[in-house]
Amino acid sequence: MADPKLRQALERKEFILAPGVFDLISALIADQSGFKALYVTGYGTVASYLGLPDAGLATYRDMLERIAQIVKMTKTPVIADADTGYGGLLNIRHTVRGYETAGVTAIQIEDQEFPKKCGHTPNRRVIPLEDMVRKIKVACDSRSSADFLIIARTDARTSLGLDEALRRAQAYAEAGADILFVESPESEAEMQAISARIDAPLFANMVNGGRTPLLSAQRLQEIGYAVAIHPAVGFLSAGAALSAAYRDLKDNGITSPEIDLYSFAEFNTLLGFEDVWEFERRYAEI
Repeated sequence: MADPKLRQALERKEFILAPGVFDLISALIADQSGFKALYVTGYGTVASYLGLPDAGLATYRDMLERIAQIVKMTKTPVIADADTGYGGLLNIRHTVRGYETAGVTAIQIEDQEFPKKCGHTPNRRVIPLEDMVRKIKVACDSRSSADFLIIARTDARTSLGLDEALRRAQAYAEAGADILFVESPESEAEMQAISARIDAPLFANMVNGGRTPLLSAQRLQEIGYAVAIHPAVGFLSAGAALSAAYRDLKDNGITSPEIDLYSFAEFNTLLGFEDVWEFERRYAEI
């Protein structure tokens, strides 16, 4: 079931900073880091699982299985990407129920046409506003607990302009969305305009190398945002570390002392090997 701590933090006006996680290793490490939430990134999860672009290729079942395992193995409230809800209104109901049953605390649903695309890549198109409003209403009616939060994302800024994105965000708030996500504003001034117009908790997507300027959590809170995700920091840092380590091994035939590695002992602890060893000691002579 959804973790009430996330809604309670929002009600107390506490800023929610969430790192992107994309597999169980990244999720376990982030879970120990003291964040108020974890964000299961669609881009990173699809890349990790399928090795493909975030372009609507992963199915509901692909995502749910991985998200559910991340939720099961962590203690931090999970915000999870659900793309367009994986179809029409009946699919939205099925997706919301499935994510909530899996223990997700907040679900992100966007107004792109299917197949969707990553929000910081070109050629995104959005469905009619009225269709997305119906999706949000179905999502709100399909959840069993108010602690399960609905995040409504609009991708209209890039193709239709900021005014249309703001019109949509206001309509999605009126339809019942708990958190509003105007994707890929292109300046701090645009982010301030969003905050001035939308009277609801706002969601910022801080993508390293993306279309939106990277702002600190403090600055985002000053502007009026409530939640910030950093979806790419995990897989981009992992990619850089793997590239450096594999290149070093290829060049030198051995791992150089200069390569920064997670210690094998710490990794065993991360994965819970102590429990396995204790079990084996306890039952060794039975």
